[in-house]
Amino acid sequence: MVKIPLDYICVKSGILCPRCQFLVDSGQVKEFEVEVMRALIELEESSVKFLKDAEYHKSYREDNILVVVLSFKKKIPPHELGKLSRALSNKLNIRVKVVPKSNDVRQLATLVLHPARILGINTVWLPDGSTHYVIRVPRSDFRIISHTREVYEKILSEIIGQEVEIRVAEI
Repeated sequence: MVKIPLDYICVKSGILCPRCQFLVDSGQVKEFEVEVMRALIELEESSVKFLKDAEYHKSYREDNILVVVLSFKKKIPPHELGKLSRALSNKLNIRVKVVPKSNDVRQLATLVLHPARILGINTVWLPDGSTHYVIRVPRSDFRIISHTREVYEKILSEIIGQEVEIRVAEI
């Protein structure tokens, strides 16, 4: 079964026990994540069998885009993640991207910004000791994400834990 931070019975029934309610009230789990977990459980039971080895980590939602971070015991092909993303999109009526948990900034950015290509990622070290990432996207692909650039910047900043900026790269 897909591993989730809340109890299965609470998620499936929609009535949270005191422990699960505390997690939601404290902000460790957001309200919308309960629906995401319910959809994952339903998909595992019906059609997506590789979810039995998955672990749910977090979901990030901005405007009409939802990014779900999962980890898997074995490598899952990208087309299977695409099928899962489409199935979740149909269940939740929002654009969903499923990404495997990773510390690799390039891999995360590539999966979140898909179908736009990434030319490179620059790490900027600031005088106060913090870092900032600049993701360079070709002008032809920037049109794909231009209307949601700020949304993607917010989502990637939350996932990575550091400021992210997306720029057009002149080739």
